[in-house]
Amino acid sequence: MNKKIISLFLLFFFILTSGFGCKQSAQTIQSAMKPVTLTIWGVWDNSSDLTPIIESYKVLHPFITINYRKFRYNEYESELLNAFAEDRGPDIFSINNTWMIKYQSKLVAAPAKIPMVYPVVQGTIQKQIVPETRITQSPTPKNVKDSFVDVVYDDVIIDNKLYGLPMSLDTLVMYYNRDLLNNAGVTDIPKYWNREFQQTVKRLTKQDLKGNIIQSGVALGGSRNIERYNDLLSVLMMQNGAQMTSNGSVSFQTIPAGAKDNGYNPGYSALRFYTDFSNPAKEVYSWNNDLNSSVDSFVSGNLAFMFGYAYHLPTIKTRAPKLNFGTAKLPQIEGAAADINFANYWLNVVSKKSQYTNEAWDFVQYMARPEQAKAYLATVKKPTALRALIKDQIDDPEIGVFVDQVLTAKSWYHGYNALAAEEAMADMIDSTIKDETKIPEAMGLAAGRIQQTLSQ
Repeated sequence: MNKKIISLFLLFFFILTSGFGCKQSAQTIQSAMKPVTLTIWGVWDNSSDLTPIIESYKVLHPFITINYRKFRYNEYESELLNAFAEDRGPDIFSINNTWMIKYQSKLVAAPAKIPMVYPVVQGTIQKQIVPETRITQSPTPKNVKDSFVDVVYDDVIIDNKLYGLPMSLDTLVMYYNRDLLNNAGVTDIPKYWNREFQQTVKRLTKQDLKGNIIQSGVALGGSRNIERYNDLLSVLMMQNGAQMTSNGSVSFQTIPAGAKDNGYNPGYSALRFYTDFSNPAKEVYSWNNDLNSSVDSFVSGNLAFMFGYAYHLPTIKTRAPKLNFGTAKLPQIEGAAADINFANYWLNVVSKKSQYTNEAWDFVQYMARPEQAKAYLATVKKPTALRALIKDQIDDPEIGVFVDQVLTAKSWYHGYNALAAEEAMADMIDSTIKDETKIPEAMGLAAGRIQQTLSQ
């Protein structure tokens, strides 16, 4: 790939300086193909992950240079906001799908048509470079719905405009320790949140003489020491029939609109089911907020079931190379009409402050094409967001289980401050653990706090 780029540069330089191409002056050609530098900021990808895509794009557009900068997650947002305040920063940057509305005012939507200049070499004996402008049609909302899984359309199309595109999409699954299950005689991985699941957890949980948990059946019921506790509780509520938000209002604490008011509240029921696993008075007690994090417990071999994403795979393999573990689909509500899973993914978006919004959007769309995404996904071992690539990944022994859930994955908008929304959910969980009779008050308080960030 590098040899092709170098050869093109040499050919263009030779033609521009040798007198060939008299039909168009060198000045005209150079003006049409002026150098452009695009800067991309991200968190999870390494430069090497994007290098093949950047190089293949540069073959088409030799005058465009693309630089990628990786940040630590805990410093990323502050760096972004500081850069925007100082009128600098990236042309393209990555955001989590739950951040879209928060950043919308700082983004430029995809133009319907993108004019891009392509250098075309014409002639046989007397060669010349002719800048040829070609028009690229940006994906319409229908194109997005047809090409990507449903949750992507819900997140990136706002007021009938496209604001970002993903290169991958992760889903929440259940990790399990094979050795712990084998030792307990567990032959089947639970598929549902039912009595079988609860009894399996009970068999896998061990306490010492003082009642301290020394082996946990499942990391459920707690808050900040459970990886992605917010996603776990959210998907339980959604599977149970709760609407997380409705018409711009937080609604998980209420009976869904149109549902028969028979006293059953799906959000309430899901929260109570979830927190039972942290209640010492319940037979499913298997977790508390004094335990190590769910990831630490899992890699140490003291946790039977953990919930996580594909991005946890390399962490587990690195920290516990001899751990005998597997992955299974996220349990569902038995008898439900359809599966509901949970999505967590990142989008490439274009800054409103960029001087090259056309070029930036052209590259964002280029990265999301199936032929580019396929090579990228093979390198980073992440599930696809594109419908066309599902069949290529579904049988992968490592990420197939994550891919199997992308069509039924959902998410919900956390407001202008996703972290504040997660903290509100954590406090709701902790309040319920302290006194389950106060669930309505805890839910109402959490909903009010999240509503503040929705309405900000």
